[in-house]
Formats: sequence, C-alpha cells, structure tokens
Amino acid sequence: MKEYLRDMVEGSESRKSRYFAYIIQTLILISIVAFTMETVPSISDETKIILRGVEIFCVLVFSLEYLLRLYVSERKLKFVFSFFGIIDLLAILPFYLALGMDLRSLRALRFLRLFRILKLMRYNKAINRFSIAIKTAKEEITLFLFVTLILIYLSAVGIYYFENEAQPEHFASIFDSLWWAIVTLTTVGYGDVYPITLGGRMFTFVILMIGLGIVAIPTGIISSALTNAIDEKEEKEE
Repeated sequence: MKEYLRDMVEGSESRKSRYFAYIIQTLILISIVAFTMETVPSISDETKIILRGVEIFCVLVFSLEYLLRLYVSERKLKFVFSFFGIIDLLAILPFYLALGMDLRSLRALRFLRLFRILKLMRYNKAINRFSIAIKTAKEEITLFLFVTLILIYLSAVGIYYFENEAQPEHFASIFDSLWWAIVTLTTVGYGDVYPITLGGRMFTFVILMIGLGIVAIPTGIISSALTNAIDEKEEKEE
C-alpha cells in the first residue's frame, strides 16, 4: 500500500501519478483564482460563501497531499524541511492559523496563500529543468549580482558628483543617487529623476550602455545552463 501511494504522489510515469498531478495542478489554479476574486470589493455575499467553500475544499486536499507525502517519505524530517516540504506547508498554514481566531489580526498572513503558486513547480518538468539550470550557473549568477551591485554604487557616486550642485534636491547624497542608478542600470528610467548637466547626461549615456549589457548577461548565462540541462536530460532518457 505504501509503495502504491509513493508511486502515486512522487512518481511521474504511471497513469495514477499523472492523474494525481493534474488534479493538484487544477486545484492550485482554482485556489489562486478564488483568492484573487476574494479581493474584489463588489462581490456578493453568496459569492463569498462559494469562494469560502472552494478554499476549504482545496485546503483539505492540499493537507491530505502533504500528509501523504510525509507518510511515504523515507526521511520524514528531511521532507519537512526541504524546499517543497516548506512550500507545501506554507500553502495551507494560513487557513489553519485562522481557525477560531480573529481574522483581522492575521490578514498579514494571507499572502502566504500565494505560496500555492510555487507548488506548481513540483509538477512542471520545464520549471524543474530551469531550477537545475539556476543551480548549475549559481556561481556565475552570484558573481554577476556582485558586479552589478558594485556598478550601481559607482554609478550613484558618479552621478552625485555631476548633478549634486545642479540638483541638490534630487542628488543630495550618494544614498539619494542610488535610486537613479538602479532604474538607469536596469534601463527602466521612470523619468522622475534625470540629469540636466552636460557631464551628467554623458555619464548617463555610458551607464545606459552598460545597463543594456547587464540585462543581456544573465539571459545568456541562464540560456546556456538551461540548454545543458536539457541535453543532460535527453542523454539520461536515451
């Protein structure tokens, strides 16, 4: 019996495991839609009752799934503290914390219900390959983030010296200049703060060019790692 359940909740090849995965995926999407609809101010009381019923049903199924995974796990403690184990628990925890208590004091915990979206990662092979790619390229990504932080700081320092005298209200300090550096390097450019001096504009042009490269670098790193992950997966299947 235990092997049957293990194959159903953890397997991916048998028909029962695929049906189980489809059911959980569908309920995750339904619960997310219901959660979104609950935030609409104009919904009727009848709709609220229906959404509450959907919430209770989904939580009960997710709770049963969590208990089944815990039951079939050979190393239960490892499962409880694993990434997916924590996600599964956080997906149902707000519901049980709210039972018999004043919901107004626990509204801050409602956002934890969004962890149900992450539960989809367990059932999506493409997302799993993406996770493998991220792990493979984690050193390159960490180095990239470190270099990006340095560039943001240097950009803030540079624009501060160019624009401080001309716009002391916007570039009063390097800390104030960090916002400009972030939105410029990421090529967002909201336009709320911009340089007006010649030196500042020339400096901004250089930073924008660097920003375009910064956007492209992680894409290339992850794409390469994802390609390698797909190739390795195909080699194993052959």
